[in-house]
Amino acid sequence: MEPFTFPQINPVIFHIWGPVALRWYNLAYILGIVLGLVLLKWWAKKEGKISSTHVEQFLPWSILAIVVGGRVGEFLFYPTQTQTFWDIFYIWEGGMSFHGAFIGMVVSGYFFSKKNGLSFLRWIDHIALVAPIGIFLGRLANFINDELYGRVTNVWWAVLFPNGGYLPRHPSQLYEAFLEGVLLFCLLNYIAYFRRGLKQAGKISSIFLCAYGICRFIGEFFREPDGWIGPITIGQALSLLMVMGGILLLTFRGKKNH
Repeated sequence: MEPFTFPQINPVIFHIWGPVALRWYNLAYILGIVLGLVLLKWWAKKEGKISSTHVEQFLPWSILAIVVGGRVGEFLFYPTQTQTFWDIFYIWEGGMSFHGAFIGMVVSGYFFSKKNGLSFLRWIDHIALVAPIGIFLGRLANFINDELYGRVTNVWWAVLFPNGGYLPRHPSQLYEAFLEGVLLFCLLNYIAYFRRGLKQAGKISSIFLCAYGICRFIGEFFREPDGWIGPITIGQALSLLMVMGGILLLTFRGKKNH
């Protein structure tokens, strides 16, 4: 069976002014934040641990954390020989690191929770519940943008990506959308809703760290590597650190000085 030809989708929905345009990638972030905000308000109302006001106040914090963290992470974790310091401000050219955005969200969540007298672990537990929505939409945008494609393969569902040299490749963006988005969302929200996971501060966050790290580690076997650290990819190395962090958090979250 012949590989599927990549559907030519213009990454730009429409131009606003000069280099400023609404792209599918931008739309994915906007929808992810809006849908996450809606679900976060629902969990806040259901659990009563945080207020809807806190959720609304965190909106600008989250946007700044994702953009700054994602761009800085992209430059730190996946450096190229042609990039300059000023390229970090060219947001419209794309290039966002999930691990960088994750660190940005943790840092902003810490300062926001302290500023508002909230439990840091309970706050990021709620954020973890909605994070897979943005991850899912972001991976779909990666597919539309013809980026972060998979390794060359002979499976019948292979896709011919133009930027991948029209070689049959794994549609790894869709694999990751399912693993890191759909599967992770169902797992976390199942534990929170049916197992009352939010009653134990830090439990949801620790499971998020471990589960995302494992899903991303698996997904990297099908994705064209962005770089290597010894026998594993950079993405796998960062994901292993997440798993280790999740195990430590799961172990020590109940301690007084966690």
